[in-house]
Amino acid sequence: MERIILWSLLIIGIALFFYSLRKPPIKDLILIFLLTSFFSTFLGVLVVERKMIEYPISFLSNYFSSSILYENLLFPVVCIYLYQATYYSRYPSYYSEMCIVYLCFNDH
Repeated sequence: MERIILWSLLIIGIALFFYSLRKPPIKDLILIFLLTSFFSTFLGVLVVERKMIEYPISFLSNYFSSSILYENLLFPVVCIYLYQATYYSRYPSYYSEMCIVYLCFNDH
């Protein structure tokens, strides 16, 4: 049953990745995908080696101790969709401005 779930997540992840590349800033999306995959690979190895998380069933478990499916496909695809959802948002700049004002006028 777990293998069926992993294969379905693989197919869904690949489909969502190609569907997300239909939006205009393709260069930004590929950069986000590659950087997220790069950093999550190293952080995932650290987490698994320190025994903070254990994957009982994963793809290529003979070669990798971490989850290749999650770290290199599913998490970067979720980051792409988060980037697309917040691309036109005005809240990140609003909160950064409020933090600057707070830091400048706060009495320490």
